[in-house]
Amino acid sequence: MHIPDGYLGPTTCGAFYAVMLPVWALASRMVRKTLKAKQVPMMAIGAAFSFLIMMFNVPIPGGTTGHAVGGVLVAILLGPWAATIAITVALVIQALLFGDGGITAIGANCFNMAFVLPFAGYAVYKLISYNAPANSNRRVIAAFIAGYVGINVAALFAGVEFGLQPLLHHTADGQSLYCPYGLGVAVPTMLVEHLVIFGWVEAIVTGLVVKYIQKQSPELINPVTDEKGGQQ
Repeated sequence: MHIPDGYLGPTTCGAFYAVMLPVWALASRMVRKTLKAKQVPMMAIGAAFSFLIMMFNVPIPGGTTGHAVGGVLVAILLGPWAATIAITVALVIQALLFGDGGITAIGANCFNMAFVLPFAGYAVYKLISYNAPANSNRRVIAAFIAGYVGINVAALFAGVEFGLQPLLHHTADGQSLYCPYGLGVAVPTMLVEHLVIFGWVEAIVTGLVVKYIQKQSPELINPVTDEKGGQQ
């Protein structure tokens, strides 16, 4: 799902940086206010886990890649704002040091994978697991479904971003200057790959890790969460 340089126009890239700057600022404030000191190493581990799992990229027709992200798992354990910070760190390191995702597209990639994905997945998880005990199988099922939904919502956003480029940036004769594929190609391509393959990988990883943590450290599964998505 990493968007490389050259596939989004400068206006689109700038717009996503403009959107993410206040999101990063708010996430930093929320994490400082809600995350306990003993949970900070967990956020670092979450960033490292996400970095590792995203390195297993599979090329998707159209110029991007498919992979699991781990963002919903971090959101379940630490809250979605902490997940935003953790996944952003992983994405920036990948872009700057490994060329995985474009530097100009960091804002868009973070919007999709560090913001949309964990918040969408976390909302589904909270809805399904509401008031369930920490060791309940309902939490495992909720994590499984949340992982699947979160990554597919992010894939939908990425597909729309690709598909809008021929409409936003083109020559006088209609030739696209950046991503050449319209919405009719970009959205189905992104969604089918993630609905059929990568969504299940994300779901299985998220569900299995939650199941493992239930047995080893169940107190991590059921933190008290306030109305803004942070932890108390």
